Amino acid sequence: MPKTLTRPAWLLMMILSLLVALTAYRYLPRIGPLADNVMANRFVDPFLFVHVAGAATALLVGPVQMLPGLRARRPGLHRLLGRIYVLGCLSGGAGGVALALGATAGPVATAGFGLLGVAWIVATSLAWRRAVQGRIVEHRAWMMRSFALTLAAVTLRLYLPLAAMGPLPFVEAYRAIAFLCWVPNLLLAEAWLFAAPGPASSRSLSPNPAAGR
Repeated sequence: MPKTLTRPAWLLMMILSLLVALTAYRYLPRIGPLADNVMANRFVDPFLFVHVAGAATALLVGPVQMLPGLRARRPGLHRLLGRIYVLGCLSGGAGGVALALGATAGPVATAGFGLLGVAWIVATSLAWRRAVQGRIVEHRAWMMRSFALTLAAVTLRLYLPLAAMGPLPFVEAYRAIAFLCWVPNLLLAEAWLFAAPGPASSRSLSPNPAAGR
């Protein structure tokens, strides 16, 4: 992707991630308007806390980790933030799987959000494992997939207003969103990795991708 397109894409991703993360944190102290379907989940306590704390933190850290300048100049900070990101994804994914089992929208929504949680845990675990093994090219590829799944929190919130205005009953649209919020993200990440010249996973979605080569 040309640099002129990559920079705005990264900035948009960072801004949306920040907004969604800060908005999601309000669920921890239960402040402000809270979604009725979320609070009606059978397993909201304690798994909503686990999911929100982990997922929102991963959203905040993920875009920063994709900056090649940080990796080059501050490798120690990159590793520290990487551990925080992995813990956020693993706890967010585990909490998400538990919440999926208590979804009020039925088995389709359970399957969609449950598979998201499992895929998120698997991709993040493989990214961490490849880093420990020193297989950095593969590490970056799996981390790209992991963050594509982390961004499901953003795409979910982009779909919800459209669902409310659409012709389908909201619950039917919500069941579709349980898959739409993450499957296209993952497919786009795979397309990005496939199209990247050289080792596909060395490509990073950052303001200056050339600096990471």
